[in-house]
Amino acid sequence: MKEFFRIIEEPRPCPYLPRERASLEFRVVTNLESAAYADLLARGYRRFGHQLYRPACGSCRSCVSLRILVGEFSPSRNQRRVLRENAAIRIERRRPSISERHVELFNRYHRFMAAHRDWRTDSITPEAYAESFVMGGEDFAWEWLFYDGSELVGVTLMDQVRDAISLVYHFHDPSWRPRGPGVFSILTQLEYAKGEQITYAYPGYWVSGNASMSYKARYRPHEKLMVYPPDLQQPDWVRV
Repeated sequence: MKEFFRIIEEPRPCPYLPRERASLEFRVVTNLESAAYADLLARGYRRFGHQLYRPACGSCRSCVSLRILVGEFSPSRNQRRVLRENAAIRIERRRPSISERHVELFNRYHRFMAAHRDWRTDSITPEAYAESFVMGGEDFAWEWLFYDGSELVGVTLMDQVRDAISLVYHFHDPSWRPRGPGVFSILTQLEYAKGEQITYAYPGYWVSGNASMSYKARYRPHEKLMVYPPDLQQPDWVRV
């Protein structure tokens, strides 16, 4: 791994908890090998493109890293219902790519979430999409494509390293939303990981007070990272 720089940003308004101030630690890297990335995931880092980040807030500790124990996971009744309702969805797994439909879906999803959940009204260009979701994944990055008939209705980005998967990002056509595409995406990845005998699935940060993030705690059993450790300290994961 070659690291170009590492910084902690200045505090800014938190996008998840409006009354809090947030800071992220950023690391920009290239030549990220799978083994090194597995260690970084265990330390609470996430990846977009060549950029790694994790919370570095001054006082708030609401962003908690979770990892699902894949071998022990069993879908709940509601999750099994989502699987049944999406039985006709066709799924492909391949290396990350970009098309006009990828960018269109991303922007439609974010416009919907801005109206539905008060997200920022983000719009992505093809160049920015490639930088965030196609580049930097070396040999461990994958995408799942979800088709309703011949129409692409959802995209999921996933990283796979030694003994773990990282659920990077998911977006979908708002017209698919009534059938639980986000849940279906997670269940698809967990089923794949179980078949590959992978131990952990990292769904990202859990924020109990934020509706867009709180769902992650429903995937049990899972462990949480007690603190974000410095480089020479071993991470402390506790089952909850």
